[in-house]
Amino acid sequence: MDKFFVAISVLLFTLYSVTAQNIMTASSFFQSVSENYGTITDYEANLEITQDGNKYSGTVSFKRPNLLRIDYTRPAEQVVVFNGDTLTIYLPGIQQTLLQTLPSSSDSAGMNLATPQGLGLMSRYYTIAYEIGQNAVPLDEASTEMVIKLVLYPKTTSEGFRQIKLAISPDSKLIRRVEATTTQGKFFMFLFSDYRINQGLPDQRFVYDAPPSANNFNNFLFSE
Repeated sequence: MDKFFVAISVLLFTLYSVTAQNIMTASSFFQSVSENYGTITDYEANLEITQDGNKYSGTVSFKRPNLLRIDYTRPAEQVVVFNGDTLTIYLPGIQQTLLQTLPSSSDSAGMNLATPQGLGLMSRYYTIAYEIGQNAVPLDEASTEMVIKLVLYPKTTSEGFRQIKLAISPDSKLIRRVEATTTQGKFFMFLFSDYRINQGLPDQRFVYDAPPSANNFNNFLFSE
């Protein structure tokens, strides 16, 4: 009888060991995603943005270390460009260009969505967990696309977001969707699709000259 229980114990331990080897923690998976983004020198993707019910769309371009550009199709001709030093926003509806020079100490965190820098900041300041589990689930109820869903909670009350949800392709390790709720209750969703990776985007792609008829508004972020 003792030998029987010993045999069962060994079998259960073996099964547990095999199962444990297949478990990847949410932090480990997130780290693998961050490492994948670390291999990307540039990318372009289609982008859809939802902000408190308002919808926008366009194309996002990124180049390491911190160059970013969004060309909107909705609203048409609106442009957002960050060249590493200056944030430029062109608003065609009112013919105005908003300009803001960002201090080097700011780390341009707000401009680093879906980049190695942005993922590093998330890992540093947020606790990472699976929203459902480590297995892939449909992106949406009616979708056949499978993703890994993570949920991030701030480690301190000083962070700007109450919660961030990520939907990530398990194969490409690319972010498909970001859902973020601010501490003020504002909701943002960013949906990325049709990534074009490492195309060799030139720096000139991130130089933008607004129409000469546009009025410039400098330091708009810090103006009273």
